[in-house]
Amino acid sequence: MIGSVQPATAGAGPVMPAAARVLGEAGIPPQTVAGTGPGGRVTKADATAALRPPVAAAMPPAPMPAAPPVPGSAVTAVAAGDRAERPVLMSPIRRRIAERLVEAQHEAALLTTFNEVDMSAVMSLRKKFKDRFADRHGVKLGFMSFFVRAAVEALREVPQVNAEFRDPHIVYRDYCDIGIAVGGGKGLVVPVLRNAEQMNFAEIEQAIGEFARRAADNKLKLEELQGGTFTISNGGVYGSMMSTPIINPPQSGILGLHAIQDRPVAVDGQVVIRPMMYIALSYDHRLVDGREAVTFLKRIKDTIEDPSRLMLEC
Repeated sequence: MIGSVQPATAGAGPVMPAAARVLGEAGIPPQTVAGTGPGGRVTKADATAALRPPVAAAMPPAPMPAAPPVPGSAVTAVAAGDRAERPVLMSPIRRRIAERLVEAQHEAALLTTFNEVDMSAVMSLRKKFKDRFADRHGVKLGFMSFFVRAAVEALREVPQVNAEFRDPHIVYRDYCDIGIAVGGGKGLVVPVLRNAEQMNFAEIEQAIGEFARRAADNKLKLEELQGGTFTISNGGVYGSMMSTPIINPPQSGILGLHAIQDRPVAVDGQVVIRPMMYIALSYDHRLVDGREAVTFLKRIKDTIEDPSRLMLEC
């Protein structure tokens, strides 16, 4: 009879006619379907649900193998297949460097200007006197002493680059405490040459060599890293061709040196190959205008290309 309830079978309650029709068309035995209707009746919804494929139980992901601990770190590395990560606690000096760089970006009006220097004259002078210099002073004659002396002359001509902004004042200085960026055991550090304007080539080279040795052994004193009025950074020793260095606040300028490369240049109307270096001056535009920045960098260029100026102080 249409509309009648099918009798109950083993394992199932009474089957409603609509459910029986759905199950019959699908070839599913009614006794295999559990009923959710009153009295355990198998409804059309139960029959329709029985047509859906069973959902596989979600398996928890297999745990990733633990990576070996990082030497010198209190944090264990977390590996993901061949994509390993190694969290290493930041050293105090690296954290301080990061803080100072962010401080400079936030508080100073930074700008960078560039020039290029023909290193032929300095290289020739160095080649001529390096052996005699080393025998007399016990230290090699490097390029950095030439740039320190050139920077002193440029700072005298453009004192704004050697000044400091102390709102509402600008503090000018009659001395040059020049920081020299050197690679140390814990990263880049900037020890300071005090009164660089009073130092000769040998004293500059000896001081830089001593700084480099003690920086490699992490033996620099904190006071040797503080109080500079200007900084020179030589990225050329690492192969840098050009960069925009960031000032070390509260300083107002930093000179960036770069790699020496043979390049074609025009000299007296002729194209010749010369050892050239790009130099960059980053400065705080609150104190230093573009004219002063260009003048400073041009003074560096002129002095290095004609180092006899350093001997005659002109």
